Amino acid sequence: MTADELIQVLNRGCAGGLTAIRSVTKLQPAGGAGDKIFPPTYDKGTYAWETRKLDGQTVQTVLLDSVQSQANRFEELLLDAFRSGRLAMPVFEMRLAGHDVTSLTVPHRVHDAILRDSIWDGKPFRESENGKRLVSARAWSATAFFEFAPTVLLFGTWDSQSGGGVNTAKVARSLVSEIIAIDFVRGVRTSSRIDPLGIKLVPEVIAKVEGAEQWKFVDPAIAGKKAKKGEGNLRPSEINHGNVTPSITDRETGPGGITCREAVQTTVLSLTQLRKLHFPSEDGSTSLERDAAGRAVIAALGLLAVTLHQEDGYQLRSRCQLVPSEAPRFEVIGRTEKERDTFELDSAAAETALRGALETARKAGLTWHAGSISLQPRPDLVKLVAYSDGTTGGGGEGE
Repeated sequence: MTADELIQVLNRGCAGGLTAIRSVTKLQPAGGAGDKIFPPTYDKGTYAWETRKLDGQTVQTVLLDSVQSQANRFEELLLDAFRSGRLAMPVFEMRLAGHDVTSLTVPHRVHDAILRDSIWDGKPFRESENGKRLVSARAWSATAFFEFAPTVLLFGTWDSQSGGGVNTAKVARSLVSEIIAIDFVRGVRTSSRIDPLGIKLVPEVIAKVEGAEQWKFVDPAIAGKKAKKGEGNLRPSEINHGNVTPSITDRETGPGGITCREAVQTTVLSLTQLRKLHFPSEDGSTSLERDAAGRAVIAALGLLAVTLHQEDGYQLRSRCQLVPSEAPRFEVIGRTEKERDTFELDSAAAETALRGALETARKAGLTWHAGSISLQPRPDLVKLVAYSDGTTGGGGEGE
């Protein structure tokens, strides 16, 4: 699909008449069908597995990449495009004590505590002129989000720290993606180590050095006599020396990887959710044209993120690299499941469509801040981070 054709689809969908744009991509391990892959582990080293109904059959599935993780990957790729100069979009940035923080990397996006504890235009973030606009922004009044934090309209946000109860700002995700493995079998993990030095299990000669990564040798002649209490009681394995006895995890409970029939990435851009967004002007007035133009920008930004992910590849974690079985495709869903049009899309066309959508929005009086927005950390946040990093003492100085 060309950029012009995509703009036409987005304009139609954001005004009404279409339900969603989706991409369902079948994947296989990079090592080939049947190669072992490793899902993410959760509490107590378990996998997130569940029974699902697919094509009328009951199958065992396991999560390979969650909705939250996929959103983070999309944000990272948008940030890469921003930093390379390919994408001009609003990004809050703050640096302190070796930490580089952006609105695309903090956990709660524009409502994150890190941004809350920053200074914007000389005032606390949420008390600055535009910060107040962001705090009061909602789905039905999303102009400030569009101007300064458009990705929250894709990946959702919740102002959990406001204490506003049912009136708290919440924006539902309009872009949702996850990757699962279908019809899987658990594997086992083995471990062992041969120490090239051949260090044996020697008693009472190894002691930890307090406050350091090092250890020290305790002369056996004085061990248990003049040595300090607790010295000389470490095993070689506790300082990463010596052999490790070969072991194998339990097949049913241990994180030993899986083999599966196939993996599937399901990505849905909800045009219905986007149509809940409204972008009133300063005097509170709005129009279908202005709202549809703003929604089309967000939709194009989402499709750019998806195509960047598809082109970047599916290296999810160590020993979990996937490849598409065929070129990813998209479907435009009409009012019913039977109304479907299939098309292919690359990031170049999505990027061009985004620029076109931004120009249409500009003509409707809706623009975003194209570039970095610099924030400064509050002094107390600087002190907290420095103390946590161990770069200052335990208190008193400067008080």
